[in-house]
Amino acid sequence: MKILAVCGMGIGTSILLKSNAERAVNELGLDADVEVADIGTARGAAAGADLVLTSGELADEIGDIGIPIVVIDNFIDGDEIRDKLSAALPG
Repeated sequence: MKILAVCGMGIGTSILLKSNAERAVNELGLDADVEVADIGTARGAAAGADLVLTSGELADEIGDIGIPIVVIDNFIDGDEIRDKLSAALPG
């Protein structure tokens, strides 16, 4: 599984989200890679992803890309990331 962490500039906050998403992936026992992208490259990068993690405002900018977009309100809240990621997974 490939998870894409998207922020506005693709640097600071996406790295923070990536780190916390990797922790959540490990807690959930998933076999997944987490990659980062900025909003400008998110649509193209999402073509090879299974799921996107981002903020509500950026989710609107990304639009419909054919894969789940999970809105994270607090990028440093590991529990929120884990719970929303778990809820977005099939089965």
